[in-house]
Amino acid sequence: MANPQRRTAKLDPWQDPAARPFVQIQKVTKTFGEVYAVDDVSLDIYQGEFFSLLGGSGCGKSTLLRILAGLEMPNAGRILIDGIDVTDMPPYARPVNMMFQSYALFPHMSVEQNIAFGLHQDRLGRAEIRERVDAMLELVKMREFRARRPDQLSGGQRQRVALARALAKHPKLLLLDEPLGALDKKLREHTQFELMTIQERVGTTFVTVTHDQEEAMTMSTRVAVMDAGRIVQVNTPANLYEFPSNRFVAEFIGSVNILEGRVSAQLDEAVRIQCAGFEQEFEVSHGDPLPSGTPVVIAIRPEKLSVHDERPLDRPNVVHGHVVDIAYLGDVSIYHLKTATGQVMRVQITHELRYSRPHYSWEDELYVSFDPCDGLVLTS
Repeated sequence: MANPQRRTAKLDPWQDPAARPFVQIQKVTKTFGEVYAVDDVSLDIYQGEFFSLLGGSGCGKSTLLRILAGLEMPNAGRILIDGIDVTDMPPYARPVNMMFQSYALFPHMSVEQNIAFGLHQDRLGRAEIRERVDAMLELVKMREFRARRPDQLSGGQRQRVALARALAKHPKLLLLDEPLGALDKKLREHTQFELMTIQERVGTTFVTVTHDQEEAMTMSTRVAVMDAGRIVQVNTPANLYEFPSNRFVAEFIGSVNILEGRVSAQLDEAVRIQCAGFEQEFEVSHGDPLPSGTPVVIAIRPEKLSVHDERPLDRPNVVHGHVVDIAYLGDVSIYHLKTATGQVMRVQITHELRYSRPHYSWEDELYVSFDPCDGLVLTS
């Protein structure tokens, strides 16, 4: 029997050399006095992406978003949207709209009037305004609330009205500044999926700023991690988590255990690493040759560690310690294991059965192990 024809994998636009970026940020720099808020940043964003700028406070992500909106002017560099240089254009002339963290709804206006405000400013006809407002109310599922004022709405409802107002003008690019920051955890998680659904339906390119890594990982096609005004790494959420380019990204995205050491030997497709205080050497997969003595770190995600009551004899990488902290989170338990070196390692165990409880208690002595392919060698 003949094998079925294999499907050709479709390239994502950022993987396609023929694809033209929709937003091009070219060598943009912005300073405030002697402080570099954005430092020589270049970035390409493609049509239809839900793109996130992720980083801690003061990393430059909000400044970069305001430069895209035209609310800040760069000291150097260019901004192109759909092939047009908008660097010197005022905000109102750009094919861009922005949704602020505070939502900035007019308190004296109804939901319907808030959504229509920008359309009246653009002097659209009454029939077109009504048609667009009706479409937006339907899109965000707020038709029955059209006559209410913002103070009569919940936080999630206000968020949807602000989104409808921003989309009503049919911008080519929608910028979102911490769009879910004012919502409680459960509503924030629910709204993440709502935003993704709406973005897919309208097809508008979204660029959002957030400090919440889970939010960025959930919603984004790609994420740019920023630090000190620079972009440290750009990739898909899965690749950022599994293949961080350096220690900063590994520690910023999710939880990770870091072991510092030096290369002691190069194997065929791995390296052997000696970490201070540990009797054994660790073996970790790594394709590129590294000279002996090279300082490196081993990054291991907590869920990649296997837990044993006794030392396993068939595992190459084993660490011994005792439990100093336990967190039961329902679906998982988190254990902090203190090693003989004084280092604390984070271990995560999934509860697969309904009546699962924490498997271990404080001061229990345990062994954790990881396969060579589950660790990551980072040189910076």
